[in-house]
Amino acid sequence: MAATLDSPAAPPETARDSADLAAFGYQPVLHRKLGRYASFAAGFSFVSILTTIFQFFGFGYSFGGAAFFWTWPLVFAGQFLVALNFAELAARYPISGCIYQWSRRLAGGLVGWFAGWMMVIAQIVTAAAAAIALQVVLPTIWSGFQVIGTDTALTSRDGAMNAVLLGSLLLVVTTTINVIGIDLMARINSIGVTIEIIGVLAIIALFFTGAERGPDVVLNTEQATPGPYWAAFLVSGLMAAYVMVGFDSAGELSEETKNPRRVAPRTILLALSVSALGGGLMLIGALMAAPSLSDGELASGGLAYVIMAKLNSPAGSVLLGCVAVAVIVCTLAIQTAGSRLMFSMARDGKLPFAKALSTVHPRFGTPVWPAVVIGALGIGLLVLNLGNPAIFATLASVCIVSLYLAYLLVTVPLLVRRVKGLPAPEDASLFTLGRWGIPINALAVVWGIAMVINLAWPRPEVYTPAGGSWWQLWAGPLSVAVILTAGAIVYRFVVARPAVTEPAALEPATA
Repeated sequence: MAATLDSPAAPPETARDSADLAAFGYQPVLHRKLGRYASFAAGFSFVSILTTIFQFFGFGYSFGGAAFFWTWPLVFAGQFLVALNFAELAARYPISGCIYQWSRRLAGGLVGWFAGWMMVIAQIVTAAAAAIALQVVLPTIWSGFQVIGTDTALTSRDGAMNAVLLGSLLLVVTTTINVIGIDLMARINSIGVTIEIIGVLAIIALFFTGAERGPDVVLNTEQATPGPYWAAFLVSGLMAAYVMVGFDSAGELSEETKNPRRVAPRTILLALSVSALGGGLMLIGALMAAPSLSDGELASGGLAYVIMAKLNSPAGSVLLGCVAVAVIVCTLAIQTAGSRLMFSMARDGKLPFAKALSTVHPRFGTPVWPAVVIGALGIGLLVLNLGNPAIFATLASVCIVSLYLAYLLVTVPLLVRRVKGLPAPEDASLFTLGRWGIPINALAVVWGIAMVINLAWPRPEVYTPAGGSWWQLWAGPLSVAVILTAGAIVYRFVVARPAVTEPAALEPATA
C-alpha cells in the first residue's frame, strides 16, 4: 500500500468515493479535489491542440499539402473508438494509473505491467517533447527568448539547443507545481485551459475573417511531396496521430476526482471531441488565411507564420502568448498523469524503489518522487539530444509509438474479454457500450495496429531529412525494442514477485 505520514479522514462528500476505492484494496491517500471542469482540463491540456498543432502543422502541410486536412477527421474517428472503450473502463475502474490498472485487470499482471511500463516511458518522453515546443513560440514573441545563437528554427542547431534550455526550465517549473499539490496544479491547469480555449476561438475568428481563399482549399494537393499521394497522405497523418492522444488523463486522476465513475467517462470523451472540433477549425482556417500556399513559408513557419502575417502587432503576440500558456499547461498535465501512473505501479510494488515512489506527502497529498523522477528524466532526455536538429522528430517518434502500443495493451485484452463475455455493470446508469462493445472494440484494435505500423515506419524524409544517423531513421522500432528489453530486465529482477495488491476478478461497477 502507499505510504503516508498522515491520512486524514475523507470529507463527507467524498466518503463514498473513498469507500469505492477501498473496495479495490487501496487506501485513499491522494486528495480528492477535482470537479468536472478540472477533470476535463486534465485531458484537454494533455491533447493541447494549441501546443501540438503549432508544433506539427508545418510537418503535415509539407508532406500532404492542403489536403492533409482530411487526416484530422480520420484520426479523430479512430481515436474516438478507443476513447469509447476507455470511457467504459473508467466507469468500471476509477483508479489512478488507469492504463496499467485497466490492462492488468483484463489480461493479468504481466500484460498490465508492460502496458504501464510502455505508458510511463511514453509520458516521460512526451513531457520532454511538449516542453521544447516553447521554442516554436517564445522567440517569435520576443527575440530575447533566443538565448543561444540566432536561428530560431527547431530543426537548426541553435534552435535545438535553445529548445533544450527553455524546455528544461519549464520542466523544473512543472515539477515544482506537481510537488506542491493537486489543488495548485488543478487551478493552474484550469486557468491555462480556459486561456487556451479563448486563444483557440480567437485564432479561428482571425483566420476565418482574414480568409484569402474558400474552404475548398482542403481539396488542393499541389504542394504535396512528389510521388503517390496516398504515401504523402499517410506521412502527413502523423500530425493528427501525435495530437490526439492523452485524452485518458481524466482516468489517470480518478483517485483525485469527485464521483469519478460518472465524471471520468464523460470528460474523456469531451476532451477528445472538443479538441477535434477546435483543431479542425484551426486547420481549415489556417489553410484559408495563409498569404500563400506555395512560397514555402506555411510549411516552415506553420500557424505562427499565418498569425503574424494577419496580425503583426501586439495583438498577434498576445495570441502567441496563449499558445505559450498552452505549452506550459500541456507539459504540466503530461507530467501529472505520468506521476500518477508511476505512483499506481509503485503502490503495487511493481517498480524499482517502490516505497519511495509510492509515498504521498502528508501535507500536499501528492506523490512527490514520481513527479521529480519524471521531471529529471525529461531534462536528461533533452540534454542527451543537445544540439540535435532532429531532436523533435526523434522524441515524437519514441513517445507516440509507445503510447499507441500501450493503448493496444488495453483494447486487445478488452476485446478478448468481450468475446468471452464481459459482465454488465450492476448500475445500469454508468457508461457502457452494451451490444456495440464488440464491433467498436474490434475496430479500435484494427485502428491501433494500423497506426503503430504507420508511425514506426522508418521514413528518411521524416526522421533523417538532413541525412542523419541510421539509429535516428529507425528510432521508432529501436525505441520499442529498447523499452521492451529494459522492461523485461526490470520485470525479471524487480517485479516478478507477488503483488502488494492483486487485481480482483472483473468487478461489476457499483453505484
